[in-house]
Amino acid sequence: MPLYIETAIAAPMAAVWQRTRDPAQHRRWDLRFSDITGLDGERDAAQRFAYATRVAPRVLITGTGATTAERTRPDGARISALAFGSDHPLSPIAEGSGHWRYTPEAGAVRFATAYRYRTRWGRAGRLADAVALAPLMGWATAWSFDRLRLWCETGTAPERLRDRALCEAGLRVAAIAAAAFGAGPWAACAAAAAALLLPPLPSTPAARRCRRRPPLRSPATRPAPPVDLLEAPL
Repeated sequence: MPLYIETAIAAPMAAVWQRTRDPAQHRRWDLRFSDITGLDGERDAAQRFAYATRVAPRVLITGTGATTAERTRPDGARISALAFGSDHPLSPIAEGSGHWRYTPEAGAVRFATAYRYRTRWGRAGRLADAVALAPLMGWATAWSFDRLRLWCETGTAPERLRDRALCEAGLRVAAIAAAAFGAGPWAACAAAAAALLLPPLPSTPAARRCRRRPPLRSPATRPAPPVDLLEAPL
């Protein structure tokens, strides 16, 4: 299933590029990965990388990826295409491809990704993707993009932004529980509605701040294989 995420980051292009291309910085803000390690001795841009996602205290799903091509336009816009895959038996994703797009704007960088993947386990895997995996991946990508935005714009460390999000989520759950035990089911329903509908604090990462559909006539409307992406106009 193809996914698209986009955000505008009020920061220099160099900062956004570095924090997305350096594996040591990338793993700090991207919720989808527990670890990212550049291969081939790359220091500032991982042309090949290994990744891991922790799904249980002692269970890591591992995989590898590679930057297949890059292009920079005269106006400063950049695109980086990549491919990834996993042989781990617990990985629901077998392989995929996509791109990162960096478009300079007045005082900001519009950072977007479009990617698609192939699942394992036949029809069961496709059903699980439609019901759970794709929504989870879309949310995790968007939440991570907003955490990256806050890091670049405010200087707040990704780890501290994570802690803020956990604290705010805990307070919302506590409010629902207090209403349920102290004022009955109707109050609990009202508290739950408020917890779900009230926007997060501006200093807390939130997936809802990111765009989840590509703009009209965008080459990202249909995520294509990496080579085709680089042949399309920026």
